[in-house]
Amino acid sequence: MRGILYFSSTGNSLYIAKRAQEALGGKIIYLPKYAGNGEEFDKVILVTPIYSYGMPKHVYEFLPRLDKTKELVVIQNYGGMVGGADFLMRSYCEKLGLNLKSIFVIQMPENFTTTFTVPKFYIKSTLKKADKKISDVIEKIKSGAECLPKKKKTKEQKYFKNMSNWHVIGQRFCVSEECVKCGKCVKICPVGNISFKDGKPVFEDKCVACLGCYHRCPQKAIRYKNKKKKDRYVNPNISESDIGKDF
Repeated sequence: MRGILYFSSTGNSLYIAKRAQEALGGKIIYLPKYAGNGEEFDKVILVTPIYSYGMPKHVYEFLPRLDKTKELVVIQNYGGMVGGADFLMRSYCEKLGLNLKSIFVIQMPENFTTTFTVPKFYIKSTLKKADKKISDVIEKIKSGAECLPKKKKTKEQKYFKNMSNWHVIGQRFCVSEECVKCGKCVKICPVGNISFKDGKPVFEDKCVACLGCYHRCPQKAIRYKNKKKKDRYVNPNISESDIGKDF
């Protein structure tokens, strides 16, 4: 059986994972809740966003424990720039001695939008183009094609610097009077960075910059730097409640 492991905060990676499952079969697993090493699978597809020209912390910490005998295909998605993240992924996997076969990169709508707004027409256009790209990637996986990025300049130093400062993002969140104390932010945080104190959410110092709480708060009550900004993003092709589940 093929294992499709994903990390997703607003549904982009989950949508790609579901498309892959429909075409290729296998089991979809939400990476933050997975304690295994992939040994139960014949092959592994890892679906991950690009964070700060690299990878989310959960992906970075999972790869060293992945069974080195398992064939690995990586599908990275990005909203802004790749910045050499695909070659950084290749270098990291090769350093770990993993059986990496392919890396594919797909542009999806930007979700790191705490300080700017992405026009709706651009989101719609990006999703339309992404559907074709996803289909192309799936066909390449079916055919067994090996697709690895050639050596290119990466932003490795910037990635590690940014990753070391992700915890600061959580400290910049606050909650407005629209908060209804539903506790959803506490439940969906992949690192347990949010808790309730004195009847309201408190953000600690373990944030991994996924912005799941920010985008998926049902009241849009979570603010970044206390800025009143109403637009949020969740991939429209999936059910928001499915994010974080296995299938």
